[in-house]
This record gives sequence, C-alpha cells and structure tokens, in this order.
Amino acid sequence: MLLFESVDGLNIKPDGIYVDVTFGGGGHSSEILKRLGTEGRLFAFDQDTDALENEIKDERFVLINENFRFISRFLRFHGVKKVDGILADLGVSSHQFDSAARGFSTRFDADLDMRMNTGDTVSAYEVINDYKEEELSEVLFQYGELRNSRALSKEIVKARMESPVKTSFQLKEVLQRFLPKPKEHKILAQIFQAVRIEVNQEMEVLKEFLLQTPDLLVEKGRLSVISYHSLEDRLVKRFIQSGLFEGQPEKDFYGNVSVPFKKVGKLILPSAEEVKRNNRARSAKLRIGEKN
Repeated sequence: MLLFESVDGLNIKPDGIYVDVTFGGGGHSSEILKRLGTEGRLFAFDQDTDALENEIKDERFVLINENFRFISRFLRFHGVKKVDGILADLGVSSHQFDSAARGFSTRFDADLDMRMNTGDTVSAYEVINDYKEEELSEVLFQYGELRNSRALSKEIVKARMESPVKTSFQLKEVLQRFLPKPKEHKILAQIFQAVRIEVNQEMEVLKEFLLQTPDLLVEKGRLSVISYHSLEDRLVKRFIQSGLFEGQPEKDFYGNVSVPFKKVGKLILPSAEEVKRNNRARSAKLRIGEKN
C-alpha cells in the first residue's frame, strides 16, 4: 500500500544503504532494489518465518529474520552504522491476514493466535483466557479504543470460567450481544486489533524502533512510515515533529528547539483508485521525515 509514494519518500540514491523493516511479501523491497545501482544495498527485517519464502535473490539484498525493534543491533552485526533511508509499513501483512490459521482475520474461524513471530510464547489465547478482567479491559480500551471495554472484558471472563475461549468464532459468539449487525465488523476489527497489538507489543516495538532512527540515519536521510490506525499514526506524527511521543521538546537558553527530523510534505493518503483495488488501504497514512 502506498508503494510508490513511500519509496519516493526515501529519495533514493543509487549507491545508498536502505532498510525495509517490514519485508512481508517483498513489494517495497523490490521497488527499492529497482532504484538502486550496483553499489547500493538493502537490508530488510521480518520476524515472521513465513516471510522467508519471499526472499529476493539479489546480492545487494539481505533479509534479517528478526523483529525491527533490534534494528541497530543487527545492522551493526552486518557492519552498518549509518543508512540513507528507512521504510516501515506497519501492522499486519496481507499474507498474515489471508492465512486463516494465523488467527488475524475476523473472517475465518481459527485458533486464537495472532503472533507475528510464531516462536513467541504469548498468543491471543493467553490474552483472552489468562489476563485479569482489569488487564483485559485496559487492553481493549487502550488499543481498541472501545468505550465499553469493561463490559466486554466482564463477558469474556464470565464465559471462560465455564470453558476456555479457543477460537476466533468462539470469541465472536461470546460477545455476540455487543455486536449489532450494522457495526459488527467494525467492532470485531477493533477487538481483534486490540488483542493483536497486545500480543505483539506493537506500541512498545514502534517506540523502540523510532527512537533508534535518528542515530542510524545520515544527515538528510529519510524516514518513511505507513501506519494504519490512530495510535500508530499519533506516535509517528509526534516523533517526526518533536523527537518525542508526548510533551514538548526543551528549548535552549535562546529559546531554540533542537529536533531530529523535519517533516517532508504533508500527510499522504491512498488514492481512491488504490482503495478501490484494496479495501485495506483505506486506513493507510504515510508520513515522511528528513534527518536534520
């Protein structure tokens, strides 16, 4: 999604070093490689072992099967201290959504999983069946922005006392009275989003990643980030504006503010044509920052 716009935002130099921290199906990486010369290099990250099947055979390319929260550590392992651009396409890949067994989609009945890294120990099953009522309510409120999170968590806890909630359709059945037909899909999507974010620690991962980018990028290096919900977008927007996630940057003795990035252009949204081709693109937002 926003393929060309996000890669354009990197302002690619043919001999530069670039990082795609969300490799997935390889679409963004393929486009970056098209714009690199023989001396250019591209490193990509993806913690999902399924993504390894899409690895691009190109001597300029390295795919690292790790979470991008460890970007600095693994780039240093490959002898890289500075890069010219970093691209992130956040959230769940199309493959993960379309793979019924992974449990990401509300469309399929599958085990409650939602792990982007299938080697992680905490899955959606643990969140739904083991979290205390207050913890579950907080997850649904913070990450799903569900105002009735307390009622939802109470209903889940009541149901699991009789029998564990094991599948996505079982969870849907437990919460059926909170899912009026006109809003059923939207509310379910919010519930699944909240649980998925908790399972994969997505907000913590995003913060850790963003905090590393100023030191990794060369002067005038670019950060190009696509987000899909307001929680992510808020963090990205604030970080590009101020280098912080909350509050205002400190001023020096003369009242000047030092921030790591300057905003490049305005917020970019997908075209009507792209949304028509792929309905998932409707919530995508692209922000670009340039290292000061």
